[in-house]
Amino acid sequence: MNSAIVCEHVTKRYSSLTAVNDVSFSVKEGEIFGLVGPNGAGKTTLIEMIEGLRTPDGGSIRALGLDPNKQGGELREKIGVLLQATSIQPDIKVKEALKLFASFYEHTVGDTAELLHTLSLEDKANSRFRKLSGGLKQRTAIALALVNDPVILFLDELTTGLDPQARRNMWDFVDKVRKEGKTVFLTTHYMEEAEKLCDRVAIIDYGKIIALDTPRGLIEQLGAESKVIFKIEDSDMDAAKFESIKSVSRAEKSPDGFTLYTRDENAALQGLVRLADKQGFRLTSIRTESPNLDDVFLTLTGREIRE
Repeated sequence: MNSAIVCEHVTKRYSSLTAVNDVSFSVKEGEIFGLVGPNGAGKTTLIEMIEGLRTPDGGSIRALGLDPNKQGGELREKIGVLLQATSIQPDIKVKEALKLFASFYEHTVGDTAELLHTLSLEDKANSRFRKLSGGLKQRTAIALALVNDPVILFLDELTTGLDPQARRNMWDFVDKVRKEGKTVFLTTHYMEEAEKLCDRVAIIDYGKIIALDTPRGLIEQLGAESKVIFKIEDSDMDAAKFESIKSVSRAEKSPDGFTLYTRDENAALQGLVRLADKQGFRLTSIRTESPNLDDVFLTLTGREIRE
């Protein structure tokens, strides 16, 4: 499979701050590639260099075989960009905005009505941008990014500020775009979003790529453990008692109950039930949590994702 984007030893500095530090990776054609990490990690700086909006201080970038700085005009004909913040004249109508943006390109989708239909914006074609909800504004911004029928779609913090339903609607749309054969490059600090959407994920922190693989691969490589979370009637029980259960690596007690860490959920659950039966205590609630990308980030950096 060919590479749609290739970055080699890319660096960007702002005075004494190195925002992007010797970053190398490639994005395959037709995949959803996620760049994830906390705010301030360097995500937006990196994506803007790939789009040709910023100039790297070192290294090289190729997008669709083009140098974003030297061949920016040619590249922008082939890419669609959703910036972290989209500025649109507040009183412009949705259909007018699409017509305006279409005029910027030599090649467009042709039928903007179909684009409005795809994004469920038909009923808002004559609505002014300022009157749209947050989710509808975001959908309009995506329509503008797609008006030139791009080969690569860049989505910078696609769902920040959206409610849970609007966020999931956006996820469905991104999956649909990928099925049409487009390459999608997205940045996010929502680990659930990256895990749900992305074929591969690069985790960036303090300007460096600290891990890159499929979401499942990252979880498996780092050996993040599953959790068995439960409550019992005897709140005075010592958590150390549960570390005798086979396959449990450690046990913790909190005001909300107990947590067992394990690489084998079934064995830990069976052992917990047997221990409860043997020692006569009653489990009042029990659930399991599989490891996810949040756990991967915590394992790699020793802290939770920063908002």
